Amino acid sequence: MGKINVAVVGYGYWGPNLVRNFSRISNVNLVACCDLAEDNLRKINQLYPSVKTTRDYAEILNDIDIDAVVVATSAPTHYDLAKQALEHGKHVYVEKPLTLDSATSSELVDLADKKNKILMVGHLLEYHSAVRKVKSYIDSGEMGEVYYLYSQRLNLGKVRRDENALWSLAPHDISVILYLLGMEPVEVTTRGESYLRDGIEDVVFSSLHFPNGVMAHMQVSWLDPHKVRKLTIVGSKKMVVFDDMESAEKIKIYDKGVDGLESQDYKPYGEDLTLRFGDIVIPSINMKEPLRTECMHFIECIIEGKSPLSDGRDGLRVVKVLEAAQKSLKSGGMPVKIGDV
Repeated sequence: MGKINVAVVGYGYWGPNLVRNFSRISNVNLVACCDLAEDNLRKINQLYPSVKTTRDYAEILNDIDIDAVVVATSAPTHYDLAKQALEHGKHVYVEKPLTLDSATSSELVDLADKKNKILMVGHLLEYHSAVRKVKSYIDSGEMGEVYYLYSQRLNLGKVRRDENALWSLAPHDISVILYLLGMEPVEVTTRGESYLRDGIEDVVFSSLHFPNGVMAHMQVSWLDPHKVRKLTIVGSKKMVVFDDMESAEKIKIYDKGVDGLESQDYKPYGEDLTLRFGDIVIPSINMKEPLRTECMHFIECIIEGKSPLSDGRDGLRVVKVLEAAQKSLKSGGMPVKIGDV
């Protein structure tokens, strides 16, 4: 197969990053960009004069030379744009979340299967070198049994108008948690409040419960004095902190824990547990731009006909959790079973 002809739809917040990356992949022809805003089209023309620009999505769909469509528009438009692209025989990459409910996400997964096309979701952190390193620690057993995880995704801004902090920010953390654990939660409990706009929660706290007893807690907000992108995993042998705001020391491994004394000759009176305080290790990581890795993976999957790491089913799993979390949020924090929506 020769070069893959790609069109990007949406050149607002995240679109420019996708256009930049796809334009620099050697086996890609970035042939077209579509956006409703004339100002955005002018920016594209200035930066990428060889790329065709249009406000009419039908031009992208009807161009038989375009192999793949990258959807980087607002979340409410994802379903319709992705569905049309699949129906026109295009491979599709959709930014997170895949859609806004599990029914439409499932429909896109089935349609991609029917058309034998790649459907990939932009779960960016699954392509992060540090996150993959953490995954290797968990899978190797170095951390022991995972007890619980908690993540924080906080900042002052960007305040959204058409989606709450759960749908805007939590897909990152949900996708990472499911990726690291290799399983889906069975229940979610979520609370949040709207302070800036009625009905759009600015801060959300959500707890996921897994079938093996593992618990994951998420805090997301765009109304916070701190910029935080941190995930902590507590295991029976070791504990790991992934801090994406660190420029170099992305991961710290703590050789800390609580050990039983059954195998020890000496047991302090009245105690059967002891605290362990070991070394802190900062591993070397070969960092690569996650978005570049993600974009290249999409093209690789098209060429080789293989399923992406963050395929449509991965997107569907995340949407199912978001859907249940939203139901719990609107019910004042009542526990909701995943799929019971």
